[in-house]
Amino acid sequence: MPIYEFRCQACGRPTSVFVRRIGLEVEPTCPHCGSQAMERLISRVAVLRSEDEIFQGLSEDVSLDDVDDSDPKSVARFIRRMSQHLGQPLDAEMEAELDRMEAGEMPEEEGEGEEE
Repeated sequence: MPIYEFRCQACGRPTSVFVRRIGLEVEPTCPHCGSQAMERLISRVAVLRSEDEIFQGLSEDVSLDDVDDSDPKSVARFIRRMSQHLGQPLDAEMEAELDRMEAGEMPEEEGEGEEE
């Protein structure tokens, strides 16, 4: 029982459609604006791996050798590589923090900037 994803060509919003049988013709309507001009999207695929498989080869693919911990850009690149390697997308807050680091800002340590 697949879930197909569509994007409305009128309002641009995405919609997921549950289908009871594979191969069943689907003619979705946008729940946001009512348009039937829907474009089918390619869905992300999740690959289940064991913890051993995830960390196997980690030292080869993602190395700390080229990370300069005093350079925020270097640290941000490493975090993005780790995210991709582990298949874990970054949330919006982390993306914003990495954008600041790539602009040259070093994140504040916990407790910095707080008055006692």
